[in-house]
Amino acid sequence: MPILGVGTDIVETERIREVCERDGGFIERVFTPTERNYADSKPSKYLHLAARFAAKEAVAKALGGPFGWKEVEVVNNADGKPMVNLSGRAIEAAAGATVHLSVSHTKHYASAVAVVEVEE
Repeated sequence: MPILGVGTDIVETERIREVCERDGGFIERVFTPTERNYADSKPSKYLHLAARFAAKEAVAKALGGPFGWKEVEVVNNADGKPMVNLSGRAIEAAAGATVHLSVSHTKHYASAVAVVEVEE
């Protein structure tokens, strides 16, 4: 399958924590209820929010965004693998393409890579 786009992003966990604490509405504007609930269930809440933020950015770059923050939702499948649910302009840009997502994080950083493939 040909590759339509590739996107990558890296985020400092501390930066996300600072923004969340400084701007009380940031979390609600950027993350869906599912994403917020997932992060809230983890001991390292801001690390998981940073990972989802990086993933949203990577997907937007791969699809040629920008999109509304909540138009790219990052979830995990039953095996824990990150996946995206697209809506609005993001799903229109994908036009049936497959979005592959890889997310990684350490104590201080979260990164993501998105690859968008189309059928021949």
